Amino acid sequence: MNVSYINPFISSTITCFKTMIFLDIKPQAPFIKKKPLPKYDISGVIGLSGDAQGAISLCFAQQVALKVVSNMVGAEITEPGPDLSDAIGEIANIVAGYAKRDLTSLNLSISLPNIIIGNHVLTGQSGAPTIIVPFTSKLGEFAMEVSLKTK
Repeated sequence: MNVSYINPFISSTITCFKTMIFLDIKPQAPFIKKKPLPKYDISGVIGLSGDAQGAISLCFAQQVALKVVSNMVGAEITEPGPDLSDAIGEIANIVAGYAKRDLTSLNLSISLPNIIIGNHVLTGQSGAPTIIVPFTSKLGEFAMEVSLKTK
């Protein structure tokens, strides 16, 4: 995977959180996932197809996801449910859409979001590395996982 493909996902995550969630986030140093870790409570996953196949995932601990979605909707969300799932899916969709706009060298299609809830580990595209980008914010930490296999 060409690591320059990661930058549009990082910048689109920053833009989405600033404009839709009213939250400044800071990316930390990206790294290649070597083991089937870390574990997450909720992830929004968008599949990518076309000139590259894989997925982008935004991954949260439950308490961080609740705080992020509460900020987004302007009302306190205290328990997992449809509102939390829908919002995490929408955030992942927006991030993927913004990144696709900046990845004009690749003819990409994005899938509808899939939401994974419960203690889980994500696996990437077979034959492609997964890059994890941790983010920090005043509401807590979360991660973005990107796995792309280009043709």
